[in-house]
Amino acid sequence: MAVLTEEQTMIRDAAKGWAQEASPTTKLRALRDGGSKAPFDAGVWGEMAEMGWAGVLIDEAHGGSGFGYLSLGLILEETGRTLTASPLLSTALVGASAISMFGSEAQKAEWLPKIAAGEVVTALAVDEGPHHAPEKIALAASGGKLTGKKTFVVDGDAAGLFIVAARTGGKPGETDGISLYLVPADAAGVSVKHLALADSRGAAEVSFDGAAGELLGEEGKGWGPLEAILDRARIGLSAEMLGQSLQAFEITLDYLKTRTQFGQVIGTFQALQHRAAKMFTDLEMARSCIEAALEGLDAGGEDHRAAASLAKCKASELVHLVSNEMVQMHGGIGMTDVHDAGLYLKRARVAEQLFGGAGYHKDRYAKVLGF
Repeated sequence: MAVLTEEQTMIRDAAKGWAQEASPTTKLRALRDGGSKAPFDAGVWGEMAEMGWAGVLIDEAHGGSGFGYLSLGLILEETGRTLTASPLLSTALVGASAISMFGSEAQKAEWLPKIAAGEVVTALAVDEGPHHAPEKIALAASGGKLTGKKTFVVDGDAAGLFIVAARTGGKPGETDGISLYLVPADAAGVSVKHLALADSRGAAEVSFDGAAGELLGEEGKGWGPLEAILDRARIGLSAEMLGQSLQAFEITLDYLKTRTQFGQVIGTFQALQHRAAKMFTDLEMARSCIEAALEGLDAGGEDHRAAASLAKCKASELVHLVSNEMVQMHGGIGMTDVHDAGLYLKRARVAEQLFGGAGYHKDRYAKVLGF
């Protein structure tokens, strides 16, 4: 477990208190059952921005606090506990990272203060098929005009700015010839279609028909920056998944301590004790991988591929295990919508696949290490 500074401890404790009081799972239920296609509660996001969470990665010169990735990871962990639906990952982490790292001074001056203030939601538009495959980009860009389609764009139906991976050379499957563009959501030629996901969170299919984009970084050399952005997204999502897994485990553990069957508390059954012990050890292992990855981002360096893939793989396997065990150990009540087990299971299935599942990252980790 990472050794936290006094500042980071305060951030974690504030996030924990806020998430439990202002954004419990009942908020997600209300969002799901309210009939709205909004991917999150704008009021909840406004509160998060007021607390400075949207600007955790942004430097003070552009309206942020510059507290770093570990600090934001702690916040994501706590919001993950309560399944808070928000653009914290897509905007405060992905959008802020992309523009801070690869944007021009003019782009930073235009967008970073808006992100820090919670005035704009950003969305990373990469994948074009049912599975995560960033190298298979086919969406074409010519003369700054983008034509093609992106799918499963997280928070795409609420975004004011898209960060789009496009192809300016080469062919799908090649890493050469990829470029990144900033495209305002209200630009001519941009159309957004809401996608209803199992976890009731927001995603969209975004079409570009000759939409004008502004180059982010160098033309044709966007693969390295795209991988860097995606790795930050993977690590941040892993932190959220850790929080979700931890909360599901704690709820299940409490149930094992109170539910009686055959005249005794079910937590005394050795088979269930072994399964609980397996979850606990996997939680600790995943935390070590995720916090090491977050600390690695704060420490600098250019290559975080191995750490990101290790973190996302461990988080995906962990959340799959714990969400399954949560349903099974709760028995009949775990199969009903009345209990939160279903909410955690559905979020787990979506988060597992987002930015690459366990299988994808095992393969990538092996390739990065030269196997």
